[in-house]
Amino acid sequence: MRTTNPILLALAAVLALIASTAFLPQAAQARTPLTQPGKTSVFQRVVTHPGAKLYAGPSGNQIVQDPVKTFTVMYIYDRQGTRLEVGPGSSGSKGWIESGEVTEWPQAITMLFTDRTGREPVLFFRDRNALESTMQAASVGEKVRTLEAQMAQGQGRLPPDFPVVATEPAATAVSEKNFYLLPVMSIEDRYRGMKLVEVASINPGLGKGIGADSSSTDALAPAGKEADLRTGFAFVIDTTISMKPYIDQTLKLVRHLYDELEKNPHGDKIAFAVVAFRSSTKRTPELGYTAQTICDFTTVRDRARLEAALAKVEEAAVSTHDVNEDAFAGIQEAVDRLSWERYGSRVMVLISDAGPLGAGDPESRTGMSPEAMADYLRTNNIYLTAVHIKNPKAAQNHKYAAESYQTLARQSDNQTSYIAIDATTSAKGATSFDRAGRELGKTYGEVVTFTAEGRLLPTPKPVTKKNLSPEEEARRIAESTGYAMQLQFLGNRQGATAPQVVRAWIADADLEKLEKDPNAAPILAVEPAVLLTKSQLSNLYRQLKLILQASEEAFLNGNTDLFSQIRSAAAQMTRDPGQFALDPGRNLVENGLLDEVLSDLPYKSAISGLTQKDWEDMSTGDRDVFNRRLKGLLARYEEYDRDRTHWESFGASDPNDWVYRVPLSMLP
Repeated sequence: MRTTNPILLALAAVLALIASTAFLPQAAQARTPLTQPGKTSVFQRVVTHPGAKLYAGPSGNQIVQDPVKTFTVMYIYDRQGTRLEVGPGSSGSKGWIESGEVTEWPQAITMLFTDRTGREPVLFFRDRNALESTMQAASVGEKVRTLEAQMAQGQGRLPPDFPVVATEPAATAVSEKNFYLLPVMSIEDRYRGMKLVEVASINPGLGKGIGADSSSTDALAPAGKEADLRTGFAFVIDTTISMKPYIDQTLKLVRHLYDELEKNPHGDKIAFAVVAFRSSTKRTPELGYTAQTICDFTTVRDRARLEAALAKVEEAAVSTHDVNEDAFAGIQEAVDRLSWERYGSRVMVLISDAGPLGAGDPESRTGMSPEAMADYLRTNNIYLTAVHIKNPKAAQNHKYAAESYQTLARQSDNQTSYIAIDATTSAKGATSFDRAGRELGKTYGEVVTFTAEGRLLPTPKPVTKKNLSPEEEARRIAESTGYAMQLQFLGNRQGATAPQVVRAWIADADLEKLEKDPNAAPILAVEPAVLLTKSQLSNLYRQLKLILQASEEAFLNGNTDLFSQIRSAAAQMTRDPGQFALDPGRNLVENGLLDEVLSDLPYKSAISGLTQKDWEDMSTGDRDVFNRRLKGLLARYEEYDRDRTHWESFGASDPNDWVYRVPLSMLP
């Protein structure tokens, strides 16, 4: 009989050596939280209910904290009778809490609300039967609208058995300034790809919000510093050879938009900026720059500054090393260098006639994939539209470029903020680009005007027409993203919060869209993320680096035995290479090569589920894609680590216990 000890497999062997000294203080190692059954490093956690108290011991009435902040995530250290010993971090407990005043959270999955670009607010149902009954109604849309109307009219006077216990804010989006969680208790697959999700609504940022059931009629009333919606509109322009007509057209477009804003009493609430990009100056020094800020945000009052700066922009004098350009370097330059903090509404328009350098490309300044860059933009609340100039001279690149930019600019309503420009001739392309750009500017201007005048934008109507013109596509994009941005602005200004619900059931997609198009993919209302601590993310980064090193060695050497290569790479980091007994029939998680927090996720990946046979069956192209995927994830993790605004402590003093909501798409 073959015997293996999974605790001594690669995860424990490598990480015990390189991670134990990097994080928690040695004094804190004496006591750690209880682990989940069958786990060695995933701790048991609870979520506190309203009114919970911390006691000094497992019995008695001595209180050490009253109340505990509602919906705080805590680790369990001990269980005695009806009480649990808990603490906000993994470095020690703070007291005891009644088990009836918490909800145990067995998984690390949470849900995030998607942008309201094309969906209705989420309803939180009392139980699974109430949700299923609604989904099986003769007219789901009519049933949902009836429930919403009853909720709005009830104002807290609904019967105790009413099927809906709360709703997502209707007149606003949940403020990104209020860190919220929707911890997942269970997930069931149902109904044409939709999932039924049992959640607990957790909102540590509560205290100043208008509440989940707010449909406030004065939502647009002035409120402090953010009473005015200001829009930052950044152009990110490819300035390589062949882009001269579009550089000129962008200047013309900016002048036109400024002319229109001068007629608008709210015109000073929109500002434009320009960033230019090319490609690697290491490969081609004559390019001058990879990405460069041409001009920061400038309003109509100082239009001459931006016009003068843009007028000096020239296309490159030499060709780049690749048919693709470093578009993501331009996007990152715009995200990191422009003064976005002054703008509640953030728009970016990418203009290029080439695709982006791919994930893991050695010449890419960011190393990110389209999925990772899209996540980077979402984290910074920036809505990007990709304008793809389809130059016939680069026809062989059109498919790759289109797929990359459609992934980069995908919206939550299954649409994509992507505009293809037919550039059969430069004149035709320039004219089409100008019309689309004017429509974007005009419609986003309407968002500012509506908000300044105290009017809510109408909910965008579904687009059923096929093959929209660039101008029609621009209006659709601006209407849907403008609507979402106005809701987000109002949510921020009002401090709108997620519903205060201890436990409820939701559908992960828009219920009202169920019956409108049975063949269409569901419009997601929430998307899964995993709550990872700094320690877990750092460990995951090291693990992926190890796997990437082994995979690249195997790829270059034509070695089909990936696991032996991993074993060799891991053995270099420990004094006892003999303890690595990897089972080729097990995947990377089961072999302990990836953090066990990934093992119970109901969504599987080609990386975490990889076995030795899977690797052997891969073509050379598939293995290259596998390696590039790893490189793209590593690049995104580095950005998570540098992020200073989206980590939540839950009161833990040790930064290694702080948590980040990592979208499932960004996990291996």
